[in-house]
Amino acid sequence: MKRWILLVACALALSLGAHLSDAAIGTQTGVVASVYDGDTLTLTSGQRIRLLQIDTPELGSGECYSRAARTALLSLAPIGSRIVLEADPRLDKADRYGRLLRYVHRGSLNVNLQLVKRGAAAPYFYGGDRGKYAARLFSEAMRAKAAKRGLWRACSGTRLDPYRAVDTGESGPPTTTPPPTGKCDPNYAGGCVPPYPPDLDCADLRARGLALPVRVVGSDPHRLDGDGDGLGCE
Repeated sequence: MKRWILLVACALALSLGAHLSDAAIGTQTGVVASVYDGDTLTLTSGQRIRLLQIDTPELGSGECYSRAARTALLSLAPIGSRIVLEADPRLDKADRYGRLLRYVHRGSLNVNLQLVKRGAAAPYFYGGDRGKYAARLFSEAMRAKAAKRGLWRACSGTRLDPYRAVDTGESGPPTTTPPPTGKCDPNYAGGCVPPYPPDLDCADLRARGLALPVRVVGSDPHRLDGDGDGLGCE
């Protein structure tokens, strides 16, 4: 009898410890050190965070809206801002790359939801798993698509399928009106790169008919020179 009571007590202790661990993870705070792309950021602690249940176009791949998605995350979770990380007990706590899988909150904002609401991200229920915000994420995505916000306007061929990674296709001509002739960003030479903003990538410049590469002679606001060799869009 005593042995049975001891086993039950141990099981309860382990269960309580697991719940406390989840609660602690769910209320973890951190400070944003960098934003890699539209759904990934790094904390000053060195921890990498992959935003749960959403997906954005891959930065550097030439996918439509990839740079704009990163800009959207930067605006919602600026570098130096304090955020709250929420784990989902229904889902994995980390991915195969060691990134923590979390919902990100800044003040009263659920950043994951806001990105989808703005059309900067699409819901992605990896492996068919639906987390605690799944219904709201999908509902906001349908509204954003109907209103043609963000990537739903810029990348018209994108399908809303929460069980697949978002595929926006290659970046096409920018949706903004090109600047008047003669207005070029002084940070670049060898081609008339439009002033920043809006944020343009190499695919956008090709669509404008610019001869590439261009020389970076200033601060590179469009971030065209990924390897820092002074040439953008090599």
